[in-house]
Amino acid sequence: NYIHYGVREFGMCAVMNGVALHGGFVPYGGTFLVFSDYARNAVRMAALMKQRVVLVFTHDSIGLGEDGPTHQPVEHVASLRLIPNMRVWRPCDTVETAVAWGDSIDNATGPTSLILSRQALPPMPRTPAQVAAIARGGYVLSDSEGAPEIVLIATGSEVGLAVEAAQLLTAQGRRVRVVSMPSTSVFDAQDAAYRASVLPAGTKRVAIEAGSRESWWRYVGLDGAVIGMDTFGASAPAKKLFEHFGFTAANVARVGAGLL
Repeated sequence: NYIHYGVREFGMCAVMNGVALHGGFVPYGGTFLVFSDYARNAVRMAALMKQRVVLVFTHDSIGLGEDGPTHQPVEHVASLRLIPNMRVWRPCDTVETAVAWGDSIDNATGPTSLILSRQALPPMPRTPAQVAAIARGGYVLSDSEGAPEIVLIATGSEVGLAVEAAQLLTAQGRRVRVVSMPSTSVFDAQDAAYRASVLPAGTKRVAIEAGSRESWWRYVGLDGAVIGMDTFGASAPAKKLFEHFGFTAANVARVGAGLL
């Protein structure tokens, strides 16, 4: 059964908190990511009370297109990641989404935000071991022959972009690893040995996410690069916006090559 709230994001999330506190159901609700601002107090309370609430936030970036900057979330993924006890997943395809959903149901000690894109995204090929590694929050999606010279880290709709950029760099003779990191909090909770196996020390790194760059510097370091947003978006078709703001395989490859 569904409850249709209309444009009442705070009410929706507050009711979900009540349902979770009552018990017997795992409540979930959906809205555009940009409207998580309207739900902020209830979202924060879910985290504070450690309630199993599943928040499905769609239209997660400038990729939603012509609605323009009022509807294009830029700082929202980063702000949700800052909430204590909030688990945030930004999956790149159906398989990662399924793993994220399963984790949100298993997470009985707090809320989960599922950050989903509007635009169609390509499915990524994976081995069974890679599928299992999704649950660790970050994993090696594609790798180089020999130790990588550079690691491209991406989430959501930018993972496919990172794979394309890796192919361009590989054609230039570079050794490139692509890391998909759908959940930074889950990845951070892994043991040091695993994190080092995914992000080897001393290797140049580029992070790509169509949102605020602020939270990514801890993964790339001062000698790395972050391709993200420092401004609001604009009104245009998604493809044109990604080109305008530098989310292209050619630009990622250029930035990566510049670090080597």
